[in-house]
Amino acid sequence: MTTQIFMASTLYGTATLAAALDTECFRPADRRILLISNNAATPETAPALDEMPGFERLRTRFDDVISWNETISPFHPGGWSPRMDDVPLWERHLRLLWGLGDDDVELAVESIQVHPALGFTQIFTGAPVTVYADGLMSYGPTRNKIDPLVGTRIDRLLHLDLVPGLEPLLLTEFGVPAEIVPTDAFVKVLAELVDTGDALPAVEEPALLLGQYLSALGILTSEEEEDLHVRMLKGAVALGHTRVVFKPHPSAPARWSRGLEKEAERLGADLTVLDTPVLAEVLYQRMRPALVVGCFSTALLTASALYELPVARVGTGTLLERLAPYENSNRVPVTVVDALLPDLGDRAAVEARKPGMSVADLNRLVRAVGYAMQSKIYPSLRTEAESYLARHLSTHTLRYFKRRRLTSLGLPGGIPVQLAFIPRNATVRRVARRARSLKRATLG
Repeated sequence: MTTQIFMASTLYGTATLAAALDTECFRPADRRILLISNNAATPETAPALDEMPGFERLRTRFDDVISWNETISPFHPGGWSPRMDDVPLWERHLRLLWGLGDDDVELAVESIQVHPALGFTQIFTGAPVTVYADGLMSYGPTRNKIDPLVGTRIDRLLHLDLVPGLEPLLLTEFGVPAEIVPTDAFVKVLAELVDTGDALPAVEEPALLLGQYLSALGILTSEEEEDLHVRMLKGAVALGHTRVVFKPHPSAPARWSRGLEKEAERLGADLTVLDTPVLAEVLYQRMRPALVVGCFSTALLTASALYELPVARVGTGTLLERLAPYENSNRVPVTVVDALLPDLGDRAAVEARKPGMSVADLNRLVRAVGYAMQSKIYPSLRTEAESYLARHLSTHTLRYFKRRRLTSLGLPGGIPVQLAFIPRNATVRRVARRARSLKRATLG
């Protein structure tokens, strides 16, 4: 007997799994379990995956649905993993609790670098693992060094073809091959969810604004993120869109919407704020937006690649500057969106709907950024990174790197070794400040 266990935390990820199952990306099994995990900071106050509109349409692919939160309660999924000495006990416990018996177990998880996926895969020590990616992070490097006892069990990376031609970097340090979940199958699964938002307003061809709640990640302050939404609104109105729909992040505070409503009234725009937690892809099918605006949401790429909708980005330059540390796992998603999609303020680029960078150049850029982020995990990429920086580093491409990081790695574009001491030398900085003040006094 073979039992396959699929761990999921989002409706988008579950739809990815459904499309993979529909197209036989997984071999036949006697039993399939969907293990749902609510990774919200306070799971008790956030809707669980099986409570989301449309879940029942996807649930038919699985024999059982089990809650990981309930299984490990009172621990939080994002912060718990079994102690190594307790792993055999946990495997026996789960086999008894879930009725697995002596079945051969196969696992499918997302975000293998962190918990809950990492802790879960550590329990079933002999089980093969498929990693599936439901977003842009599959194109970036593995964020942490994975224990070989886990990494060598991963047999493939399933991912959506959100940027056709762009090659995933995730898990390549273990030689894990990437496999595309057929796009038409994924679109077909999303079509099953088209009527799940019964309470959605009937708005045709609006400009759709996507909120992400970046302040919760510590990337922006609440005020800055609120201002980002206002910039989205102003930019859409400047392009002639008078009907605007704002899809806030489910966890975002309601006051952000009120501030946006005041700005819309001032601009004379007809703004609709959604309070139904549905996938952006449902809105694409129901409303056929005339424009989709966001920061670096994966939904921007599904709009462009899957539904051929015009898209525009806002705020990626600020995020590239703010993301810290440099190896922040959001860096490659932000880089991809910034390099590929037009800025909302560039009317010609938005209307032309042409990618800002060729896929070949984007591949080289992502691999160079990936090496700069995780040089110890991907030492084989150094030559490619040096070549890219030597040939393509400019005022524009420097936005994707940091001088300090290039310097520490000895890469082109860094500060020459003989001058590297200057930024850290207090005396030199004091003399430079004195010289600048004298210059201002003289000019004044």
